[in-house]
Amino acid sequence: MNVKDITKKYKDYIIEKRRYFHMNPEPSLNEYNTSKIIQEELKKLGIPFEIVAKTGIIATIKGKNPGKTVLLRADMDALEVYEKNDVSYKSQKDGLMHACGHDGHIAMLLGAAHVLNDVKNDFSGEVKLLFQPAEETAQGAKAVIEESKITNSIDAAFAIHLWQGVPVGKISLESGARMAAADLFSIKVKGKSGHGSMPHETIDAVVVASAIVMNLQHLVSRNTNPLDTLVVTVGKLVAGTRHNIIAGEALLEGTIRSFSDEVWKKVPEQLERVVKNTAAAYDASVEINLTRATPPLVNNQDISNILKNSAVKLYGEEVVTKYEKTPGGEDFAYFTQVVPGALAFVGIRNDAKGINSPHHSETFNMDEEALEMGANLYAQFAIDFLNSEK
Repeated sequence: MNVKDITKKYKDYIIEKRRYFHMNPEPSLNEYNTSKIIQEELKKLGIPFEIVAKTGIIATIKGKNPGKTVLLRADMDALEVYEKNDVSYKSQKDGLMHACGHDGHIAMLLGAAHVLNDVKNDFSGEVKLLFQPAEETAQGAKAVIEESKITNSIDAAFAIHLWQGVPVGKISLESGARMAAADLFSIKVKGKSGHGSMPHETIDAVVVASAIVMNLQHLVSRNTNPLDTLVVTVGKLVAGTRHNIIAGEALLEGTIRSFSDEVWKKVPEQLERVVKNTAAAYDASVEINLTRATPPLVNNQDISNILKNSAVKLYGEEVVTKYEKTPGGEDFAYFTQVVPGALAFVGIRNDAKGINSPHHSETFNMDEEALEMGANLYAQFAIDFLNSEK
């Protein structure tokens, strides 16, 4: 069985599907047409599936004998971005764009579905294909897991992220932390407004908010092990209405990023301690809202080893590259929290072709040569895992 030879038959199909999904992007939790097209493709192949979390799909390919079960995941949602690429497959929906590679993820997993369906009599066990909604809002993975209980019935999970930071033809698949935990917070400061010339009669929400901004940085510099990583960003501060009126309220919004479970688990207590005590020092009160968007995504050592062997089997040692972990969040982490799993970065940057815009930008694009590589990696890893002793 040569996965590469089989996948070659589907290269044009994979590119065609990627372009269709790129032209027809849909926002998180509204991927209805995307889901419909995927279902039609699975029906053509005779692959059974179930609908989960409204638009999500879990398909099952069974091997010739019972065995382990591996999950392959692709996310489906697009972003609220106006595309400025001048390409034949430009988004047909103003204000919506696949600006993070999810269109490629769907197409690669459909390609892998064809390959695995062709060779299902050559492996034992089951492959679950998850087409997941709402990764961009960090709602999809949790919804799929809670509704389907799928993590109770799988032995490993694998996902690919097409990655602009990695050149086309290379794959990063290291073990350990790969993507950060992402927490979102809002803080409402309540003081007492008054005339700018009489501050003693007020509780200045601007001063309180400013102190909170500065004191939150102590969590990074004085409360976190310097060998670990913590980022605290206040990206929005709104207060006041006029130059000579002391503001009675202020609103802060921001994000916190971390890579280790130990640091991540401390965030709620630390945020509350610093914010409430700072406000109390000024006799102000606060309301804190913390949203735990994603935990840290950590690649399991054993799964990464199998994955590396799969990549080398396909393309040789030279395909493997090292890439630093990224502070972006990824809700596939909800899978790797509970089952052995890994996420690989498959390179899509090609400077010679001018394909190097960052993720989430209006000119984001990909070298489509990466799509065949990703489909190969999905299929080869599934087969290798099912045949492994791990």
